[in-house]
Amino acid sequence: MSLKSFIFKTLKITDKPVLKVYHGYGNEKQVLVYGHAFKISPLGRKRYRKNFITNLFAVLRLFMVKPYSNATVRLVWQQTEVTATTEDDGFFKLEWNIISPMESGWHQVQADLLNTSGEIITSGEGKIYLPYTTQYGCISDIDDTFLISHSSTLLKRLYVLLTENAYTRTPFKGVIDHYQYLAYTATIPEKPNPFFYVSSSEWNLYDYIRNFSEKNNMPPGVYLLAQLKRFNEMFKTGKTKHASKFIRIQRILKDYPKHKFILLGDDSQQDPYIYQDIVKNFPAQIIAVYLRRINRKNEQQVQKIVEQLTAAKIECCYFTHSFEAIEHSKKINWQAAKKV
Repeated sequence: MSLKSFIFKTLKITDKPVLKVYHGYGNEKQVLVYGHAFKISPLGRKRYRKNFITNLFAVLRLFMVKPYSNATVRLVWQQTEVTATTEDDGFFKLEWNIISPMESGWHQVQADLLNTSGEIITSGEGKIYLPYTTQYGCISDIDDTFLISHSSTLLKRLYVLLTENAYTRTPFKGVIDHYQYLAYTATIPEKPNPFFYVSSSEWNLYDYIRNFSEKNNMPPGVYLLAQLKRFNEMFKTGKTKHASKFIRIQRILKDYPKHKFILLGDDSQQDPYIYQDIVKNFPAQIIAVYLRRINRKNEQQVQKIVEQLTAAKIECCYFTHSFEAIEHSKKINWQAAKKV
């Protein structure tokens, strides 16, 4: 065994091509699927233990990637073939028009990574989500909104990220109850309100975040994360420009013009300002904003934003404990909100 093979085996890294297909989403007209192609990438984690060294290397591996750039990705759906070329960081976006109506819910998809001769190098599976015809949808941040992350302090954030894992990390007390309440408010169990998780965390952490969410019974949804980072950039994790997150949320609102949305975030970074801009641009679609109180230094400025949102007749809750948010949600007149 060569030294390279030994290192890769020890770190649980593969040098075989990998195509990752993330949860995509669509409406009655179009479907959108994102993903990454890699030449080198970490293998999936199978066991979770409370071991510092194990957890440290498990997270470090997520940033040990070599993108497969300028390659063709192909997906066939309902007799429609769509292709995309991977970017420098291996990222690809597949977008196509729907020919025949699709049922609401989750649909399995497969994409193929092709070589220059059009032969399949490897394939990846993912899912597409078509929301049900409910009245409401939720767009939520992740770090320090439901996952305790200490985002406002880089060293604390890195310490938690590097020493814990998806099964040992904890959500805020009561947050699951709040999200489950929002998922089934003003609808029926068979047709939950859609959830979109939009975060400044990188695509490197996609599986980590999904595993945490599933383990803690968060409402299933679509995850829209930030640009992939390489190993030498991991100390900048969670730092994404304001405009990027705004654009991703804006796209969701434009794709679902008939849905009224609830925005959930925190005051540790830019959520209050992003949500303020979203309300200005989409006032008829936003019915409520929830901001978790994390950073005392930001309270005065965020309180001003809350007052402005309230004056604009947006239900707004700036809270410390999730039971406050739950009580606020229970007091909203959801039937009246439909007519806004």
